[in-house]
Amino acid sequence: MRPRKNRVMLVGTTTSGKTTLCQRIAKDDMSYRKTQTVNVVGGFLLDTPGEYLERVHRHSYLLVCSYEVDVVVFVQDPTKPSSLFPPNFNTLFQPKPCYGIITKIDIATKEQIETARKYLLLAGCKEIFLLSAVTNEGVKEFLTAMGHGDDE
Repeated sequence: MRPRKNRVMLVGTTTSGKTTLCQRIAKDDMSYRKTQTVNVVGGFLLDTPGEYLERVHRHSYLLVCSYEVDVVVFVQDPTKPSSLFPPNFNTLFQPKPCYGIITKIDIATKEQIETARKYLLLAGCKEIFLLSAVTNEGVKEFLTAMGHGDDE
């Protein structure tokens, strides 16, 4: 029996790598573009604007968007010195499982990656994936875990 193909919502700050990951998965040209509203990519990924996390009064937007998905994924840029994911942020989305992605591993140091991992664990991530949407490292593993391994 094939694993169920999960609908996935990406949550992270502006420039954390959510849209770049979506472009990689959709095989689009890689280019920076500001996400202004929720975009559905590949029929299963919800790419949310960074402001939904960055502005506390917009966290409710994330909650509303999460009703349409099976899994919530917190995207952390390890090159940023802090995180906007509060401790136990996963409880906002219960009972949906929350996973973490550490992006930009091609340019981050081991120390930065370890700090990002700690942020995501404190936020309540069940499992954490390391990836680079630029080099494609870790993308296949993430897709497989989300039930989309044959889509890449």
